[in-house]
Amino acid sequence: MSTQTIGLFEAKTHLSELVARAEQGDEVIITRHNRPVARIVPFVASTQAPAARRAALKALLQSASQRKLGMDWKALRDEGRK
Repeated sequence: MSTQTIGLFEAKTHLSELVARAEQGDEVIITRHNRPVARIVPFVASTQAPAARRAALKALLQSASQRKLGMDWKALRDEGRK
């Protein structure tokens, strides 16, 4: 994987080429006035199955619902309003 830095104007005129490079695994950093402002990277699809994500989220929410903050959420809200 290689990294290339390119100016915004040039990136606009060569976007298709930059996307093709990202498909091949390269990374492109786009600059504006010599400052990095964006990055084009290859897309990596999630390998985790939707059912596994749902199960993990359910377990996380269940564990969070069993925790106590020590204060009522309304008391916390009101404390922040002082």
